[in-house]
Amino acid sequence: MNLITSRENPLVKDLRRLSQDSTAYRKLGRVWLEGDHLCRAALARGVKPEHAVFAESLWATAPREWTQAAERNTVLPDALFAEISSLESPAKMGFVLAAPTSKEVQPSTPTVVLDRVQDAGNVGSILRSASAFGFKQVLAIKGSAALWSPKVLRAGMGAHFGLHLVEGLSADDLNALDMPWVATSSHQGPFLHTLLAQAKLPMPCAWLMGHEGQGVSAALADRAALHVRIAQPGGEESLNVASAAAICLHASATCHLG
Repeated sequence: MNLITSRENPLVKDLRRLSQDSTAYRKLGRVWLEGDHLCRAALARGVKPEHAVFAESLWATAPREWTQAAERNTVLPDALFAEISSLESPAKMGFVLAAPTSKEVQPSTPTVVLDRVQDAGNVGSILRSASAFGFKQVLAIKGSAALWSPKVLRAGMGAHFGLHLVEGLSADDLNALDMPWVATSSHQGPFLHTLLAQAKLPMPCAWLMGHEGQGVSAALADRAALHVRIAQPGGEESLNVASAAAICLHASATCHLG
């Protein structure tokens, strides 16, 4: 165990950046997981942290699965841990992981494409739905929220560790996908519930989820094999993209079940 008390320590500075800057993980090559829920989710998926960090008040009673998870343990005074935290109530422990660097698109894995989805809460929620409904690959087009940012990690609640995530892609990078693309639309294509009743949703497929205000870009929508509308009998103009994703992915996952 290594005790650090200085605010100017390089590790403390890096943790502060990782917790407060949404894209710092790209520069530093590391990801900060704060809190027992995210850390347990990572361990459950076989993720090996490089470093475990504890608030001093937790260290003496921390479970062995946390204190033996990483090669290095560092303890910070509670006040210093609170300074690096981005939470209103600091969680008192966290893991540092190597930042994923994969740029390889898996051609046949059921996929969700994020086309400039910018809200971190929406992105994290979509990751949870993707994991829950068997869409094990999420591809983010440039302009989407940073997939490993602290806010997306918290909203994802551990879904990250069961998914193949690739970000910073161009539309041309999606050419590697060997499956139909399905685009959500508010004005064209059959209704989702009709396709579900007729078992006509393709699987595997790649669902295109678009920008909160602009929707799926014309360049991607034009290449979709299918456009789908979600019935809204209550009369709202549109659905939140995370809500739409949950509905669509659930429909795909259950369409061909007996």
